[in-house]
Amino acid sequence: MITLQIPEGISARVEGDFVIVKGGLGENRRRFNDALLNVSVESGNITIKGTDAKILKKKALVSEGSLAKELKNDMAGVTKYFEIKMQTLHAHFPLTTEVKGNVMLIKNMIGERAARQAKIAGSAKVEAKGQNIRIYGTMLDDVTQTAANIRKASKIRMRDERVFQDGIYYAMEE
Repeated sequence: MITLQIPEGISARVEGDFVIVKGGLGENRRRFNDALLNVSVESGNITIKGTDAKILKKKALVSEGSLAKELKNDMAGVTKYFEIKMQTLHAHFPLTTEVKGNVMLIKNMIGERAARQAKIAGSAKVEAKGQNIRIYGTMLDDVTQTAANIRKASKIRMRDERVFQDGIYYAMEE
């Protein structure tokens, strides 16, 4: 059994097989396996307890820890955004980026006529200004998946990466 204390300014509730955490920046919904776990919210604490079935005991124990860590991240995300910074790099062709709805378009990648597309996952938000790209949101899963989608979409195939270094890369922290 794991007990998480809910920080000041955050509320949490359980609806069916979802735990909903609400804070100043928004709301996060986390699904859990209700066959393995019993989750309850009482007096400022979230209690996660695995099932007592002997055959599922080990799986429930692992799921308890995973859900606890995910809920900690969700509670941190509704008070302060998770953020990843990326930068475009081009040596051969000027690369441009544009955000349209839930897709980021990467135009003129190594001279290609068609724009490459990277899906923006879930509730993540993307800002593209010049060479800098900022990905932020309240759910860590969505922010990191969006960054991975952008990196994968800008990867160069069938050419020597030592020569063609054009693409979008994670920015170094200063």
